[in-house]
Amino acid sequence: MLVHAINNAAYEFASDVRAGLTKLGQKELSSKYLYDDVGSALFEVISHLPEYGLTRADERLLQSHADEIVQRLDAPVAVAELGSGSGKKTRYILQALSRWQRTFYYPVEISRSALAMCERELSDIDSISIVGFEREYLDGLLEVAAHRQRNQHLFVLFLGSTIGNFDRVAGTEFLREVRSILQPGDSLLLGTDLLKPESQLLKAYNDEVGVTAAFNLNILARINRELDANFDLKQFEHISKINREARSVEMHLQSKRRQTVRVPAADLRVEFEEGETIWTESSHKYLAQEPFEMAKTAGFICQAQWIDEQWPFAENLFIAQ
Repeated sequence: MLVHAINNAAYEFASDVRAGLTKLGQKELSSKYLYDDVGSALFEVISHLPEYGLTRADERLLQSHADEIVQRLDAPVAVAELGSGSGKKTRYILQALSRWQRTFYYPVEISRSALAMCERELSDIDSISIVGFEREYLDGLLEVAAHRQRNQHLFVLFLGSTIGNFDRVAGTEFLREVRSILQPGDSLLLGTDLLKPESQLLKAYNDEVGVTAAFNLNILARINRELDANFDLKQFEHISKINREARSVEMHLQSKRRQTVRVPAADLRVEFEEGETIWTESSHKYLAQEPFEMAKTAGFICQAQWIDEQWPFAENLFIAQ
């Protein structure tokens, strides 16, 4: 079952596009707008590319340690996943839980097609009931918390490298907001991509086939589709670059020439210089000890950490204090 958002999404999209493309210094677009139905489907393809080892590392850890993870939880638990995607990786956690309790699973996604895919992927697991929320992360988590039964703990999944889309200060603040919705004893499984050689990172965000480029350019196609803009996608190119100070990989869309773009639904006319970029996403990389510090600052304790050695990546189990 899917619960759909009732909000003025088009107005918010137009407002955010206007604010981002008129920002002084560096034009930008929020990375959340990469994940419409087309973007979500493209990201699923990216997750299987040989250059992008993150998703496989995430899945290996969940497959190997699911039983150990759920045994550390206070039962009974309901599971909320922020940004579920297809739900494929979550299967290991839900199967481990289903062996000792009936579980409600609440995927929270802004992509309706991803929610539908998630329900199809996981509906065969015994003793699991699925209720999806088409919401922003925190709005969805608030609704899940409102469904909490007496004496039930919440187990929140924030997998992949999604926390890395926030800068470090904003990421910790987001974790604080998650903690404010939870109760003591609730838990959070947080995925963090760890620092690795720059050459490896750049290949992961600029694959040879060009799927990541298509994923990035789709945000301009989405603005054309939904806001009646006239971006010429052939006049922009995907680039990725390392920000050593922030310990992140940045994705940009670079204008190939001087040009003017109109976005009527945002009441916007924007000029681009040749070589000027739109910053669309950052993926911050962590040292192994950082999640312990983040947990403490946000009101959790990091009770356990599991690290994949093939592609340095960590699953971190936070317990709300």
